[in-house]
Amino acid sequence: RITLKMAKNSIRVSFSGRRRLDLSKMGITTFPKCILELADVEELDLSRNMLKKIPNTIEKFQNLLWLDLHSNQLDELPKEIGTLQNLTFLNICNNKLTTESLPEELNLLKNLKTLNLGLNCLETLPTTLGALRELVDLGLFDNALTTIPKSVKNLPKIERMNVKRNPLRELEQPEEEIDTIKRIEKLYLVEEKDLCSSCLKVCKGERDELHKLEDMTPNSSKELSFPLLLTPNSSAKDNQEEWRVR
Repeated sequence: RITLKMAKNSIRVSFSGRRRLDLSKMGITTFPKCILELADVEELDLSRNMLKKIPNTIEKFQNLLWLDLHSNQLDELPKEIGTLQNLTFLNICNNKLTTESLPEELNLLKNLKTLNLGLNCLETLPTTLGALRELVDLGLFDNALTTIPKSVKNLPKIERMNVKRNPLRELEQPEEEIDTIKRIEKLYLVEEKDLCSSCLKVCKGERDELHKLEDMTPNSSKELSFPLLLTPNSSAKDNQEEWRVR
């Protein structure tokens, strides 16, 4: 049983300066009513417990920016969760949530950037999640999804969408051309005398590969020229000793 004193002693200050009420891994089976006295915290962690229900009084936590409920036994969420307008992070993965138990009010969380729904029992996603226009990171892994709604795939700010281990009939990636050519992001120019024998061998091997690529290029009358290879740049000089150690 969680008392108010225990809850007060569980408040921590996060790296970002927010007050976090951390009640994770405490064997809690019922949402502690006493923590309503601490509803001004910015972060609430109730993960890794045995909660089956979140009461509608969660709406009291209007300052919440961060809510972690993962690894419980939740089979539903209250519609009042949609009143937490300041939420930017919501983790409800590893529960027993179904498509029907996701409240439509989730689409009211307009500032949400991270939403983790992985490890649940979702067969479909509500198309209304497409209203979460600020969403950057969406976890959908380990569910029973067969499709992803276009409204979700086309979210304007989405950067990461984890859909691993779902029976998706057609996993559509964002339209982009597959580039089979390995691009070089950084090029360090050094002299032969500054390289150890193993590094020199690697460089010569890569040079030979470039020559092969040149021979395969049609209508190429101009030979590749690398005049600057004789002049190491400052970045290469500064890092050569580190390369030798590696």
